[in-house]
Amino acid sequence: MGSYVDEETGKGLPDSPPNNSIFSYNSPLVQVGLIGLVCFCCPGMFNALSGMGGGGQVDHTAVNNANTALYTTFAIFGILGGGIYNILGPQKTLFCGCSTYILYAGSFLYYNHHKHQAFVVVAGALLGIGAGLLWAAQGAIMMSYPPHDRKGTYISMFWSIFNMGGVIGGLIPFVSNYNRTTAASVNDGTYIGFMVFMAIGTFLSLAILHPSKVVRSDGSTCTNIKYSSVSVELVQILKLFGNWKMLLMVPASWASNFFYTYQFNNVNGVLFNLRTRGLNNVFYWGAQMIGSVFIGSIMDYSFKSRKARGFVGIIVVGLLSTAIWGGGLAKQHDYSREDVPDHIALLDFKDGSKFAGPFVLYFCYGLLDAMFQSMVYWVIGSLADDSEVLSRYTGFYKGIQSAGGAVAWQVDSHNVPFVNQLIANWVLTTISFPLLIALVVLAVKDDNKDEEGVVVPSNRDISTTVDKPNKE
Repeated sequence: MGSYVDEETGKGLPDSPPNNSIFSYNSPLVQVGLIGLVCFCCPGMFNALSGMGGGGQVDHTAVNNANTALYTTFAIFGILGGGIYNILGPQKTLFCGCSTYILYAGSFLYYNHHKHQAFVVVAGALLGIGAGLLWAAQGAIMMSYPPHDRKGTYISMFWSIFNMGGVIGGLIPFVSNYNRTTAASVNDGTYIGFMVFMAIGTFLSLAILHPSKVVRSDGSTCTNIKYSSVSVELVQILKLFGNWKMLLMVPASWASNFFYTYQFNNVNGVLFNLRTRGLNNVFYWGAQMIGSVFIGSIMDYSFKSRKARGFVGIIVVGLLSTAIWGGGLAKQHDYSREDVPDHIALLDFKDGSKFAGPFVLYFCYGLLDAMFQSMVYWVIGSLADDSEVLSRYTGFYKGIQSAGGAVAWQVDSHNVPFVNQLIANWVLTTISFPLLIALVVLAVKDDNKDEEGVVVPSNRDISTTVDKPNKE
């Protein structure tokens, strides 16, 4: 039996008893599954709402301004979220974060009857705070709870459960608006349905255990520090801005939400009628489930060397990205902001071959999103194993990601040509790949070595010791 080091006392701590069942309540599998269900209900439904284009409204102005406020506060609280998670623990952090999703969906229910943007924008800003807390907690749980040599598998499992929320959420507007082929805004029942799911997810978040209580099959826990302090977290968060590993991740972080505005508003929201947008989202988020499983398998099983797996995974996503954005550019030549289809010419799922091409393109955008973000999460997860460290890394990633999202929504609000937005997305994702490869080569250690290069058993999780501050 091994031992762990308490950072404050320097004394060894005994292992927890091995977790003999992967289905125990305190096992990584069950806990990652639970955070997947929480995200199924909250951000999964938010994704379905956003994916309709304009939040289901004919005028995109309100949702663009709300999303600008959302991603601005998200950028701040995404970075702070890791520290808040380390101080409050998962239950309080997640409960506070999830509750803001209900308010956001409710603001659109209000907007259906009173065309006042103020409530929607304020709800968006509050959701940005909540989302920063939720995603920092989610990242720490998803990347620190699993064994380090199966992180890709657990990431893909989470991503599949989470995106099932988008699939189910896409069915809500499709079914409730099925007979409204020319309707502009979704009905009240759609927003109420979203709110019910979000409320369920909020209370389900109370079932998530603190990382110190989660025990892997070898008896190791995810962290030995039960709660941090404000001063420690502020110092460690500030250090992230000078951390070369995080700086190499900035383009990928910025790009990973930047493309949503273009895909949701200017592909799904412009080309298809209301009911078909909902159906498209069923397949967009369904494609994410396929993409995450595919890239997770490559990242965990393709080669014995973890560096080799990371390198191959990035190359695969890079090649698919080039092909998919190239297909998007070819389609973009068929329409522009000055020449969009009117409501009569909008595509319906019954239009056969006219519908098929744009539908496949939108499906591929979903596939690429999951593969790109799962790949980035895998790289982050390979940099450390301790929950405290990974919560900060995830917070930094989500903060930069959200800053990019805030800019993207305003780019669209200022009527930037569609083709310019597409090219910007393509360039940003392309720049990310060589920088991620450099990060894998320079910072990722193979499964049988820890960060100092000391050989450890390959089936032993290297997170059994707490990272010292100077390793961040």
